[in-house]
Amino acid sequence: MKQFQGQTLSWDLKDGIIELALHREPLNEISSLTLGELEQFVAALDGLGGEAHALILHSTLKSGFCAGADLRELYQWIREYGQVEVATHAREYLERIHSVMNALDSSPLTTIAAVHGVTFGGGFELALTCDLLVADKMARFCFPELRLGLIPGYGGIPRLKRDLGNAVVRDLLLTGRSFNATKAQQIGLVSQVVGEGEALRAARATATQMAKFDRTTAAAAKRFIKPIPHEELRREIDIFCELISRPAVEAGLKKFVESTDAQPYLP
Repeated sequence: MKQFQGQTLSWDLKDGIIELALHREPLNEISSLTLGELEQFVAALDGLGGEAHALILHSTLKSGFCAGADLRELYQWIREYGQVEVATHAREYLERIHSVMNALDSSPLTTIAAVHGVTFGGGFELALTCDLLVADKMARFCFPELRLGLIPGYGGIPRLKRDLGNAVVRDLLLTGRSFNATKAQQIGLVSQVVGEGEALRAARATATQMAKFDRTTAAAAKRFIKPIPHEELRREIDIFCELISRPAVEAGLKKFVESTDAQPYLP
């Protein structure tokens, strides 16, 4: 399927470049519905990959790339399943989303995240599956999960550790503070910083340049320099599921859900 228009995302294949666009208001929170549509994309990716050399992930929303997991849905799970059973439900959900993230991470295509504005939590983790991050100057990156009594659960810690090392992971994870695009480029997270609103254009130009290279060679190089940290990813799921049953998590989510702030996900 070369084109798809869903409720939370869409994709299109043109001139050897697949563009996956997030468009769920208010800020592309990753819900069960989003996950289902991402699974549809991954299922279609093998067929699309035969005609493509690059994949670009981006957001059509002015507010940013993605605020992360749908915390209202997560709070609903705790209320519905209770603090004991929610861990089992969370594990099933995380295993599904890890399968999607790993498929994107290991795709033989060269993948580019074109990000702007808020790139937090699960949205940051989605961007980290890509080979290259192109950010406009207003992009900000953050793992705010500790405020909720949790750790990132979509594979962000092992992937960031793989790409940048433990010092950066500890800073983002334990302080909960955000990095701007300039800082992100300085530490090696972002490959290119561009003007406001220019990330997608720059990503397209980069993807077009990549068409000049042999695809088999590019895929082999990617496998060599970007191994999937499977063992640490499994451990991340275990830790997340151990934490989610704690009363502190329900209290943190309740505070978020009941917040009257326009953007309660901001640190």
